[in-house]
Amino acid sequence: MKSVALESMGQAKKRTFVPLPLYAFRIPAGFPSPAEDYMEGKLDLNEELIDCAEATFFMRVSGDSMIGAGIMPGGMLVVDRSIEARHGKIVIAVVDGQLTVKRLYDRGGKIQLCSENPKYQPIKVSREQDLQIWGVVTNVITKLN
Repeated sequence: MKSVALESMGQAKKRTFVPLPLYAFRIPAGFPSPAEDYMEGKLDLNEELIDCAEATFFMRVSGDSMIGAGIMPGGMLVVDRSIEARHGKIVIAVVDGQLTVKRLYDRGGKIQLCSENPKYQPIKVSREQDLQIWGVVTNVITKLN
């Protein structure tokens, strides 16, 4: 097994890659179909979820402002700092010292951080405000109840 050190918010942690079985067929979400005993190979979730390990970190979600994008409270976000934050991307942003996850709206000099829940209004970012983008959300890991 191969090991690598991943940095998460300044803390280096040693992770061991553990390849897990990946079955070649797709599971129907409708009516049941006969089980198939064909395994495609091994799957390492690090390879599936992380493109640039040196620029990737994880964050847990609190709140429900992004449920329309499938980001649920308690979910874990995979965030990549190497991806350009541009219009339409879901980003981790800091506005005047407040951390948030929102969809970036950047058109015609107008910048907003938009939620994916109609209960919440967009955050309009003025030129006077301090806006920092920590990274782009690439994946969400959510436990099912």
